[in-house]
Amino acid sequence: MRCPPLRVRRLLARRLIVAVLCVASVAVPARGIDRVVLRKDQREQQVAGRVLVTAEDGGLLLISADGVLWTVPPEELVSHDEDDVKFKPLSPAALAARLTDELPAGFDIHTTKHYLIAYNTSKAYAQWCGALFERLYGAFTNYWTRQGFTLHAPEFPLVAVVFADQESYGRFSQAELGDAAGSIIGYYSLASNRMTMYDLTGVQTLRAPGDRRGSPAEINQMLSRPDAERTVATIIHEATHQIAFNCGLQTRYADIPLWISEGIAVYFETPDLSSRNGWGNFGAINLMRLTAFREFFERRPADSLRTLIADDARFRDPKLAIDAYAEAWALNYFLIHQKPKQYRAYLQMLAEKKQLIWDEPATRLAEFTAAFGDPATLDTEFQRYMGKLLR
Repeated sequence: MRCPPLRVRRLLARRLIVAVLCVASVAVPARGIDRVVLRKDQREQQVAGRVLVTAEDGGLLLISADGVLWTVPPEELVSHDEDDVKFKPLSPAALAARLTDELPAGFDIHTTKHYLIAYNTSKAYAQWCGALFERLYGAFTNYWTRQGFTLHAPEFPLVAVVFADQESYGRFSQAELGDAAGSIIGYYSLASNRMTMYDLTGVQTLRAPGDRRGSPAEINQMLSRPDAERTVATIIHEATHQIAFNCGLQTRYADIPLWISEGIAVYFETPDLSSRNGWGNFGAINLMRLTAFREFFERRPADSLRTLIADDARFRDPKLAIDAYAEAWALNYFLIHQKPKQYRAYLQMLAEKKQLIWDEPATRLAEFTAAFGDPATLDTEFQRYMGKLLR
């Protein structure tokens, strides 16, 4: 089961990384390929890609052909040149070759319409993951299209790295997650644009006597049990983030409030793996989050909505994060069902946010008010609506 406080620390760490660039920054239109030489830890490295942002202090935000974001503070920048060759993302075949070169020995690639699944576990489990992610991709994009939101196809193939066991996953993830690697079963990285996880069928607590880790059907049977639901939901949660940041709903390294980024991911983490298409329960009430919100509702502070919207502090505080996730789910659920036009307009505004520019609390509150009206009035309506669900 995902631990929200640890996940929030990971998001905060990413923001601290990009904070080395000057907050006041300007977008740079794409021309040819940008070739950047940077020096990190006394070693020079060349990166080719497309500069997305040039900060006032000379720092750069660069995206390479494999979809990785590179933040280059001015003190690490050695040189920056351009050529006339048009920037192109790597093809699935070229990206697959790069993945097998970068990852430990023994990884193979399973390819689907939108995904590259790099795995050193069974092919059947890679196929199960690919089918699950494709069902999510279809459900996610169809939902927002029906809501009138214009999405686009991912510029880069969506990558998921699946390790055979928790131990090897932990060793690989240590560099990015630190001590949290032992308690997070999967994550999406804004920097690399990849999901990383391990084979859940090896988790003894999720297996019943006689379980076989054979075909995708057997894997689906094992992981569709109630005791596996939250574990699978965690993977879906992270996969939802990946789709949102690659199809135009949100922008990597832009200031997307966590109450909506995490709230949307929580909204989509309610699959019904026993149904034929895997999403018979899509968008249903998230019972775990509803239970958490019920407990919080009894002691909810009067300024709770305002503090949730103004900044991400509650998500970053281990003592407050569980309540923040529950309220984020509840608020998104309420707005999706009761304020769909306003909600869509608000998402569109966020989708157009510039990268590496972080809003002040007053700006966040003003944008929310412009979309939904007076927060105090909305909070009264929100409490009344959720009160009916909590009965």
